[in-house]
Amino acid sequence: MLSSNKIREDYPKLIEYFEKGINNPERRIAHCILLYGNDLNAQYQIALEVARMLNCKGDHTPDCECLNCRWIRENNHPEVRTISKVDNKPSDDDAKTVISIAQARMIKNDLLVTSEYHRVLIFCDKDKDGNICPLNEINFPEAAANALLKTFEEPPSGTTFFFLTKDKTDVITTVLSRAQSFFVPSKLTEDRDFSIVKDVMDFFLEIERGQVLDFNEKLLVLAQEHEPLVILTQMQNYLASVIEGGSLTRAKQYEFIKYMKLIEKAKKEFEVNMNPQTVFETLSFDMVL
Repeated sequence: MLSSNKIREDYPKLIEYFEKGINNPERRIAHCILLYGNDLNAQYQIALEVARMLNCKGDHTPDCECLNCRWIRENNHPEVRTISKVDNKPSDDDAKTVISIAQARMIKNDLLVTSEYHRVLIFCDKDKDGNICPLNEINFPEAAANALLKTFEEPPSGTTFFFLTKDKTDVITTVLSRAQSFFVPSKLTEDRDFSIVKDVMDFFLEIERGQVLDFNEKLLVLAQEHEPLVILTQMQNYLASVIEGGSLTRAKQYEFIKYMKLIEKAKKEFEVNMNPQTVFETLSFDMVL
């Protein structure tokens, strides 16, 4: 977990913006905040730092050791909660792959009870290893989001919602329209390797419609030899490298960006455990036809 000082060092303007709003006598901070970008862990730590500032009862410094600040650093605060497909679910909720309507009802009921703390609910996804992952319309479906729209629009006082995602368009528009959005640039050194998929993607650049099954078969072979998500990421890296090479016309750039979005859609389908063969077959036909 990144420290308060590290988050402030990496994102000084963003933290300063929230800090000024929190310190304003009228506490001018949006009650719905959407963070987007590739570094989901940084987004999560920013949300926790804002939650810490909202709940601090000590000296209001980044190193404050009051009980609330310590609880939040330990991710153990009673009113700073992660909402995901695996966190803070009702005991009888059997929806394992999505934030559910049952969770939405539980949240609304919980917020009816007054609290001495500033409540912060952080909506995100998680993978099987517990890593923070982005929200999208698959893991945060429209039905669950719509069940909370009135709450997002008019929450109880002392309540802030965070939504973490890669792209603003991955969250339904009714949620997006209620949130103040902030881009969180990644500070990570991104892996742009595409060595595994290079031959297949070279083939793709010359492909004809009648060869779509060959393209699909080549992808399936790679997906069996390696992690499917690794293959999809390397496909995106390959396309990005071609775009950045500067040899494409404007029309071709838009076409390649469309391919990258199709691959991102395939990644989301893997996150909800869709059959790999179905995912790659759909992707192949969407990219070629």
